[in-house]
Amino acid sequence: MTNPHPAPGPGAAAETPGSTTSDGPQVPGPRRSGEPRRPTLRSDLRASWPDGLAALVITAAVFVLLYLRIRNETSSTVTVMPFMADADAFLLYFLSQAFGWSALLWAWGTVILGLLLSGPRPSRLPLSGPRLERLHRTTSLNTIALIAAHALFFGAELVRFDTAAWNSAVATAFVEVFVPGGYDSGTGRIAIPVGQAALYLAIPLGLLFYVRHRIGPKTWRVLHRCVIVVYVLSVWHTLLYGTNVWYDGWFRTGVWLLQLPIAALLLLRLLRPARRSEKLSGSPGASAGARTGWALRLGGRLAVAAVLVALVAVVASGRDGGRSVPPEDTSSTHNHD
Repeated sequence: MTNPHPAPGPGAAAETPGSTTSDGPQVPGPRRSGEPRRPTLRSDLRASWPDGLAALVITAAVFVLLYLRIRNETSSTVTVMPFMADADAFLLYFLSQAFGWSALLWAWGTVILGLLLSGPRPSRLPLSGPRLERLHRTTSLNTIALIAAHALFFGAELVRFDTAAWNSAVATAFVEVFVPGGYDSGTGRIAIPVGQAALYLAIPLGLLFYVRHRIGPKTWRVLHRCVIVVYVLSVWHTLLYGTNVWYDGWFRTGVWLLQLPIAALLLLRLLRPARRSEKLSGSPGASAGARTGWALRLGGRLAVAAVLVALVAVVASGRDGGRSVPPEDTSSTHNHD
């Protein structure tokens, strides 16, 4: 779930090497004397520590919130899995949940930054364009780290409660957490592979930025468009399998509410593209290729507009796909999320 913003396609006015474009990152090209160096993975990792520290602080705060909600029996997790009411016995599981929520929050932030960089920007922003670009990259790297931590702590929880020998327990947990189809219990048969797909797409798509000068800017832009899929998969995984948002209620509705600014910014990005080739002209053109491109651009705008309307309807109605809360005396046998 890293830097998921759709990048403009080919056809814009020529950019000079090293200049800032609507794509966000700098266009690769030979560096002239006096120009800044091309951002590297090493330099961005060094610059990512303040953002990473903030992510850890937020994760700690989320963990405390989850822990207190379990202790007070106000969390849906207790309703889904009553045996987890003993908060101290499942600390690794709640740490996994906390890292999952902070990963989703950081993914949301990097999507917002990406859309601001690739589309029309507000006249006043607290940071300059280059600083926003670097923040976009560092939040992307930290998002990958948070997702990985979410998965690792979940695996550690599985190992902790496995009665087999430690090597067998580790092997089983690895398969269940990291191998598609390895987790075969309940809703996890769908939700776990969805989360795995988000992780396995986030890593290469996020790191491709640092080799874009080798694969070419056009190829990188095409691949970069796919990063929004990572975010969609992450939200889907959360809504499908997060016990905190298992049932209807304000917590689950809040997740849907966060998607409104992303859908609005994406629609604005499509309606006001930076590249001439992406504009929806009045006529689709005479050639078959021109007509196909025009139809795809129109379809994309209509699809995002429909998603935005659907999100507003979900938030306004409160019908967000959650399960109905069972009676208090109803027990549940669901596994971990």
